[in-house]
Amino acid sequence: MAAVVVPFRGPGGKSRLGGPAPDVAAAMLADVLAAAEAIGPTTVARADGGQGPAVAADLARLPNAPCLVVNADLPCATPRDLLTLLGATPAGGIALVEARDGTTNALALSSPRQFESLYGPGSAERFREHARRLGVDCATAAIPNLMDDVDTIDDLLRLEARLGPHAAAALSTLFTAASA
Repeated sequence: MAAVVVPFRGPGGKSRLGGPAPDVAAAMLADVLAAAEAIGPTTVARADGGQGPAVAADLARLPNAPCLVVNADLPCATPRDLLTLLGATPAGGIALVEARDGTTNALALSSPRQFESLYGPGSAERFREHARRLGVDCATAAIPNLMDDVDTIDDLLRLEARLGPHAAAALSTLFTAASA
């Protein structure tokens, strides 16, 4: 069992999704929470003041034990994916899942004290460098359901067959509304 922190900017945080963003963002969060809660105690880090500081604040409250940080825009995530990420973590080290654009979608930390606020473009490489500075190993885990984040409607459509139930329902509602 590991604690999970899910950063979430709120319903307006997915502006590239266009008009339906609040419903889709909330649906994706619900799917990530369903996967995370099967792993352990889960906290939503309200990232209104910045993703990194919100995550750091929630991690600071956790005991010194393995934990995960899983972004809210991963609607294909399953408990098995999160367990796979935990299992990929080197002893005393860090594991990460890198998005196609070089950002970081998920982290497994041997201790919440290993976290550093490094999000943004190129963050996966910054997290690997951070692990080197800490003197710990960093594994990059290629877990498709955690690599595939959703930033646009096209992303949602591309992942349609793998979406969790909440995101799938939101996508279905979008189709229904568009055809009406």
